Amino acid sequence: MNFNYLNLAIDGRGIATLTLNRPEVYNAFDEVMINELTLALNHLEQMDEVRIILLKANGKYFSAGADLAWMQRTIDYDKAQNLADATLLAQLMYKLYSSTKVIIALIQGPTYGGGLGLVSCCDLALASKNATFCFSEVKVGLIPASISPYVILAIGERQARRYFVTAELIRAEKALEIGLIHEIVEEKELLTVGYQFAEGILQNAPQAVKEAKQLIQSVVGRPIDAALIQKSSEKIADIRISIEAQQRLQNFLAKKLLK
Repeated sequence: MNFNYLNLAIDGRGIATLTLNRPEVYNAFDEVMINELTLALNHLEQMDEVRIILLKANGKYFSAGADLAWMQRTIDYDKAQNLADATLLAQLMYKLYSSTKVIIALIQGPTYGGGLGLVSCCDLALASKNATFCFSEVKVGLIPASISPYVILAIGERQARRYFVTAELIRAEKALEIGLIHEIVEEKELLTVGYQFAEGILQNAPQAVKEAKQLIQSVVGRPIDAALIQKSSEKIADIRISIEAQQRLQNFLAKKLLK
């Protein structure tokens, strides 16, 4: 696939690298980038050989959020046009969040506004020591609405109450503390560490990894009641009798017995 604002590469291990490539505008996104990201994710979702997506960016920024020229165009939009525009971004965020692939964000430099939605939707977020984050929407009279479900899942309501209204700068150490990112690494090692995580995940059972992701989405936010207990019991019962689980368990037990 050919893109204007993205680079996409797929290697023989089943790792796709999806790179934001608008460094001249700090990888800010507009309707074109949103559409291209959505198309790329749809394309990768259909590729069984792809199991992991590394989401990274060229340049000094991971993403500055919304493109200024795009924001300028929306000033004259009516409510229906704004709703259609916002829906595109919301659909992208859900596509990223609900992907069956494991998605690892590699974050360098500043990430603002909607860029934090990309980070929050990924399964793993690795950031360089110089990474900074800011929910900057309220500074220009907006709110982080489309990204809010995923950000709040990542950092919780209590932290969101602070950072959504203060628009203060969040440095990498604080981002790690509040759960926005998982690891801090040297910028020059971001891709290497990303590959290390990816290669570890590739050693795990493919269907089990997919089911583990779906399990989280089916459980989060639900009350621990009889229905959830029953559903979780059914899930483990189903996967225990799968061919993949049977083979993996037999191999594991055989190795243990040989020791």
